[in-house]
Amino acid sequence: MAWKKFPHPEKAFGYAGAALKKNWARLHRGDCEPFPDDTKLQDAWRAYHAGDFGKAVELGLACGMAGYNVANKAAAIYTNYLETDEERKLALLLEVAQRCEAQQKAMPDAANAWYLHAYALGRYSQCISVVKALAQGLGGKIKHSLTRAIALDAKHADAHIGLGTYHAEVIDKVGSLVGGLTYGAKKSAGVEHFETALKLNPDSAIARVEFANGLVMMFGNSRMKDAERLYQEAAACEPMDAMERLDVELAKAELED
Repeated sequence: MAWKKFPHPEKAFGYAGAALKKNWARLHRGDCEPFPDDTKLQDAWRAYHAGDFGKAVELGLACGMAGYNVANKAAAIYTNYLETDEERKLALLLEVAQRCEAQQKAMPDAANAWYLHAYALGRYSQCISVVKALAQGLGGKIKHSLTRAIALDAKHADAHIGLGTYHAEVIDKVGSLVGGLTYGAKKSAGVEHFETALKLNPDSAIARVEFANGLVMMFGNSRMKDAERLYQEAAACEPMDAMERLDVELAKAELED
């Protein structure tokens, strides 16, 4: 199975030796992943941060369940940004979700087992259409996993982004009334989660991109100026690794549209 190459390789994203630990807090401010003692796991994370997502998945899975977080994150980010084959996208995202479910049973207090579950199902839902996903009951699973991740770690900025997006997408697809009554989706809650994410991770490009998308989904043209400002801020963010570089490129693409 061939993995597409990360299109923006940079030496700065290598984090050889002690550089990984030194920069860990900043690199993982979004997902609060603890620094691993296992050197093999450290190498898996190095591959992930450098944009060698296929290698990160392989090295992570070789570490057993302890390596699921890095393998799952690498597979999910790769799928979201680089994979173009729709069938493979769906298959990879379902594999991530299934590994997360196994992890949730064995390690119920691991916040990223819940967050990455929601991320994978969320991206899967976007691929098949959010309306279809809601009909299949995926919305409830996504919301539950994100809520659980935040309950386990209140500083999990990425889970707050995920919940903000959940509220925005439900309202966008079924409207405020049905969204509120059936799925507990509220505009005020969506905005609050995005704002919390930015407070927790002020350097995040993706928090700004998703916030901008969310504002347009929930409020339409009345918040377009705010959305454009957020895209501009995101495009100006300084990326620290491959994922952040892909986030910044996404913001630049949004501005060009």
